[in-house]
Amino acid sequence: MVRLHGGNVLFIISLRGFPDMSLGRLLATFYAVLFLALSLFAGISFVQSYQELTNLRAQEAESRRRLADAEERLKEQERYLVQLSNDPEFVESVIRKKLGYAHPSEVVFRFQE
Repeated sequence: MVRLHGGNVLFIISLRGFPDMSLGRLLATFYAVLFLALSLFAGISFVQSYQELTNLRAQEAESRRRLADAEERLKEQERYLVQLSNDPEFVESVIRKKLGYAHPSEVVFRFQE
């Protein structure tokens, strides 16, 4: 129900549509509905946050795996570099295999596969 009072609008809640409801019971119902709505919102937010956490943990595990692989490759390359720096026979074998070089008195045969 709306009443005009000196140019101002005055709202009055009428309980006529709710014959057995008192104001206290109406407020209790309102607070219950509000509590349920807030609980639903909190639950949905929790589920979304948990899903995001799960995704981030999976990404972290994948990143850690890739990091371990990269560190292993780095160790292999460091060992290869040390061997190239310190082992002249290894250097010669690499040059022969990768570049196809030979001594002047040698003949290299190449076969196509």
